[in-house]
Amino acid sequence: MNTDATPSSATEQPATPPPLPAETTQNITPAPTSTNNDNTLAMLCHLLTLVGFVVPFGNIIAPLILWLTKKDESPLVDQHGKEALNFQISIGIYTITAVALAFISFLLIFLLIPILILIPAIIILVALPILDLVCTIIAAVQASDGKHYRYPLSIRFFR
Repeated sequence: MNTDATPSSATEQPATPPPLPAETTQNITPAPTSTNNDNTLAMLCHLLTLVGFVVPFGNIIAPLILWLTKKDESPLVDQHGKEALNFQISIGIYTITAVALAFISFLLIFLLIPILILIPAIIILVALPILDLVCTIIAAVQASDGKHYRYPLSIRFFR
């Protein structure tokens, strides 16, 4: 004979937990949620920067158009659009600076000092597109998950 108080049938459903008291649920504010469409548009803000590898200034123009048209509709798109634009403008400034240093040092190649400037400038010019590509992919993945991503070395032009 079974003297346990537990039921022996496996088809019974477990008891549902009791509902929370009304005073507990009133003070909970729901976290802002983003829709799949918002996540996709935020991801596009980052991926459209890759157009710059094919079209001059496409890395700024393409995400700028998306950001300007959708920033009022979605806070997530607004946030990611600003991040993408800040990073692309920063990369542009860094590239122009490195090109200028390389050009000046190339013109003055007969001195020893410009060679010390030329080598780091060339290294920077090689590293910037790699940094741009890697950070853009990471940002796009984070945006597709609805998470915020802050680019490294980015100057905050848009806040």
